[in-house]
Amino acid sequence: MLRTNSVMETIQWFVFLLASTVAIPIIIASLYELNFVELSGLMQRTFFIVGLTSLLQGLIGHRLPIMEGPAGIWISIFSVMAVTGVQGGNTYTDSLRLLEAIMILTGIFLFLFGLFRLAQKLLFIFTPLVTGTFFLLLTVQLSGTFLQGMLGLQGSGSTIQLKQAGLAFLTFFIVLGLSTFGKGWLKNYSILIGIIIGWIAYTLFIGGQDRGEFSLFALPEIFAFGTPTFDWSAVVIAFITAIILISNLVASIIAIDQTLGNDTKDYSKQVSKGTMVAGINHGLAGLFAAVANVSLSTSAGFIGLTGQKRKAPFLYAALLLMVVSLFPPLVSFISSIPSPIANAALMASFIQLVGLALKNVTMEKLDQRKIIIVGIAYLIGMGSLFLPAEVFAGLPSIVQNVLGNGLLVGTGLVIILEQLWKE
Repeated sequence: MLRTNSVMETIQWFVFLLASTVAIPIIIASLYELNFVELSGLMQRTFFIVGLTSLLQGLIGHRLPIMEGPAGIWISIFSVMAVTGVQGGNTYTDSLRLLEAIMILTGIFLFLFGLFRLAQKLLFIFTPLVTGTFFLLLTVQLSGTFLQGMLGLQGSGSTIQLKQAGLAFLTFFIVLGLSTFGKGWLKNYSILIGIIIGWIAYTLFIGGQDRGEFSLFALPEIFAFGTPTFDWSAVVIAFITAIILISNLVASIIAIDQTLGNDTKDYSKQVSKGTMVAGINHGLAGLFAAVANVSLSTSAGFIGLTGQKRKAPFLYAALLLMVVSLFPPLVSFISSIPSPIANAALMASFIQLVGLALKNVTMEKLDQRKIIIVGIAYLIGMGSLFLPAEVFAGLPSIVQNVLGNGLLVGTGLVIILEQLWKE
């Protein structure tokens, strides 16, 4: 029987999984002009895949409490392809079917990298400078998304919604204040408390959402966007994405390991198993037409913020999310967590990730060589984040999807520069 603190930790992990997931399907639905029924189906499939992939990694992959969630590079890929697909004369459905294929192909590459232990042979390139740069670019990229959500600018919003923004910042400072100055359970469950208070306040001052009617039980649909379409551009994009995802996996493993206070010297086994399972997870995401998941470094921020270091509650929460996803009325209720409130809680957890970024970058003395490498990667990577996708319209689709992703550009630059410019 679960102890009381285990139940509370499971609930808080569950809420963190939800808060980290709920905004992404809304963003994707807006980009691809999905209707409410299609959004509900995407939300259900996303919840199911997040729970299943997190469980698989925790049990047979790297075996750490790291949430698998839709973020980082895949948000960028979905965003860029929404624009480039239309520019190339395709419909949004065509782009989504191609994305199913890209996710499956990426999964195949990742599985092979892990199976033949190629991933662990790449560990030497993921230096503290690389992981630190990755963390910082990730926070810059997603902080923009979170801030837009806090200000009510996601979906159809085009101007700041003052009431929503006020409640979002109230939630942000409640989570931050409790995690910093709170004691005992107030500190440990700061994210849960902040979201509950923010959700209640949002309902009182702004109102709830119309959730519609759904069947009591439903299994997630396979290939909901249609049969995947394959072409050579999908193969190239999938291969490049798989390489970058290995850097994401390594960075997340190191971040969690540091947060848990472990003194691991050799990550080879964890990286190989984690990469194999990441391949399976990407195949599942393509199969169920969800947004592919990555190992979220924000899990380190959550653990650092709440002090929850045990893995069992994380696994229970992942299993619970899978079960909940099978009941559309529950998915509808949970999905009604206001986007500004969810984004505010996530923004608060990112502060810990910024600290990890600075810690990794400064782990070794910053000489002139390192400063120049980091400076080039930061400036060009961050600059790429603010370029509209349309500026690459005249280039091949493969180049568009690479250059349109600032996280990929910056991380790739620091890897290349550090390997070419030796001390």
